[in-house]
Amino acid sequence: MALSIRQPAVAGQFYPSDKDELYELIHRSFTNSIGPGKFPSGSQKPQEISRVECVIVPHAGYIYSGPVAAHSYKIAFDFFQKFKDEDRLVVFILGPNHYGIGSGVALSGVKRWHTPLGDISVATDFVKKLASDSRIVDIDDIAHSREHSIEVQIPFLQAMAGNMGDKVSVVPICLMLQDLETAGEVGDEVLSQIKQSNLPSLVIGSSDLTHYESHEKASLKDHAVLDEVTRLQILSFYNVLEIRNVTACGYGAIAAVMNISKKLGKREGTLLKYATSGETSGDKSSVVGYSAVHFLP
Repeated sequence: MALSIRQPAVAGQFYPSDKDELYELIHRSFTNSIGPGKFPSGSQKPQEISRVECVIVPHAGYIYSGPVAAHSYKIAFDFFQKFKDEDRLVVFILGPNHYGIGSGVALSGVKRWHTPLGDISVATDFVKKLASDSRIVDIDDIAHSREHSIEVQIPFLQAMAGNMGDKVSVVPICLMLQDLETAGEVGDEVLSQIKQSNLPSLVIGSSDLTHYESHEKASLKDHAVLDEVTRLQILSFYNVLEIRNVTACGYGAIAAVMNISKKLGKREGTLLKYATSGETSGDKSSVVGYSAVHFLP
């Protein structure tokens, strides 16, 4: 019998397993020196938000990457606020498969994902249609069973949605295959579903950047990559990854979201924040790079 709820795999490791501690750490991600400064509230003036928003977020432990992710999740908060009177909002989350298990491109087939903040619904209608319409996307929860790149986004989404959580459902897409062709095809399939539904949709690409180099080297490499991301130059993005040997783990997720953004008519990305783990740990000899990017019309 198939499971109906995906239990957390990295609670207590990447983020606290206690509900109150988790919410407090998300709050601090916004208010510390790397974060955007304030935890978002309905009283703040929202940014200009479109019916389909696309962002890039990191996926490390919250103490390291949470403050960078918070910059993109402020966009998510404004998105939820703008469309709070709609009956339904959908969040597509694309992330890499770090463990090499399961299908090459895998949707989650369960009905809900559980975190210490409660459950969030999976948009099972989108999952079934994506799987049936695409030649490369499968429903396979083995690929999601240990993976953290998507899981760590869920508590942030729950915190941003607040009491609107019942209206929000997610489409988790785990990418083991991250080549240019696959990223393009996955992006096209997701965009097709968004256009057919006409529902307010948030698209999240989950990736960390350079791994285990000095802060200075990582920053140089990552900004070269991010220059191509913000210019929505997908082929150049892949070229820079290869030429500079940038060890971004979710490059296919980034490329898929770039493809979606470009075909939606978005003209550029804004780098909301870049930082490395060394800025939190104090050890800048071997770091991981993190970015938050928002794609704009």
